[in-house]
Formats: sequence, C-alpha cells, structure tokens
Amino acid sequence: MKTKVFILLLVMVLAIPLIYTKIQTRSRDIQHQRTVLSSYSFPEEPLQANTRLPSFQFKDMTITPLATFLIRARILSRNDYRFGQEAKLSPLDLALGWKRMADPSVYKALNIRQSSRFYFYSWKGEPPVPRQEIVESSANMHLIPADKSVENALSKAKEGKFIRIKGLLVEVRDNDGWTWKSSLTRSDSGAGACELIFVEAALEE
Repeated sequence: MKTKVFILLLVMVLAIPLIYTKIQTRSRDIQHQRTVLSSYSFPEEPLQANTRLPSFQFKDMTITPLATFLIRARILSRNDYRFGQEAKLSPLDLALGWKRMADPSVYKALNIRQSSRFYFYSWKGEPPVPRQEIVESSANMHLIPADKSVENALSKAKEGKFIRIKGLLVEVRDNDGWTWKSSLTRSDSGAGACELIFVEAALEE
C-alpha cells in the first residue's frame, strides 16, 4: 500500500513541471497573438483584399493565397475534426456571425449546427432576420493554423465568444491533384461557400 502511495505521489510531483510548462506556453502563445493583432483595425464585417503573395509549401501541400482576410465575429458554433484529408490541415471549423448575426437575440432564435464541414441553420415560424442577411452575415470557416501558437489560441475558441482572426483566404493542392478552395464572397451559400483561411493570428476575446 505504501509503495502505491509513494508511486502516486512521485508521478504527481513529476507531472507538476510539465503542467506548469504547458500553462506557460499557452500564456505566451495568447500574448503573442494579442501583440500581432493589436496593430490591426477590425471593421464590423470581414475585410478582404486582393493579394499577389506567392504560393508556398505547408505540410507537403501547396498553399496559394487568394486574398488577405481580417474578421472579428461571434462564434456561433464550433466543430473539431480528426479524420479525412481536410483534417490534416484544418482541425476545426468555426461558424461565425457578424453585424446582426452577432446579436444573441438573433442567432439564438436559430437552430445552428455543424456537420461534415457544413454549417446549418433553421428556425420556427419567421426567421429573426431576412434569410439573405443570415447568408451574408454568417459563414462556416475552415481554419488552417499557421503554427502551434495559432493552434493553441484557436483551441480556446468557445461558442458565444468573439474572436479576431488575421489570415489568408487560400486554395490548397496536394501532389495527387486534390484541391480545396476558399469562397471569395460572403453572399454565397451551399457547397463551396465556406471560407478556407490560413490563420496567421487569432485571439478569442
């Protein structure tokens, strides 16, 4: 019995530095994201601009930037992915809402869910705002963390919170010809309407 207690205490003592290091790392990551994003102004709706940045290699795939992208929005829903070709790059999707779709009195009147890389919404009776406004003020966004620091920051993203994201809308291509391309407009819906973002910085508020 004493031996078991001793082993348990030893494991706990050895674990403390590892836990402390992990907490310190996450704290540094969040501070880094805050520093990067502090120099940018985030408008009421997503800000997109053309770019001529060259393609680059990332996780054995070719990433082609299509536009720069800034967004501050409410997290309406979150879904994490572990399997599939897409999950190698993008471990999570966030359904985001801005303008009136960031208002709890609006989005909470909707039944919102995510599945299979899509974002779905429905309502009873009349929608809280016109359907086209829902389409143009919310979207499912596939997020590709640029590094571990960004990944750690995104891991804290919770439904109902605001998040700021700086990154690139991109097209991804692998050596087998598989492609995944971002939408470049907020007015579309259905297949191909999601944004695919190479996230350079992110911070939950």
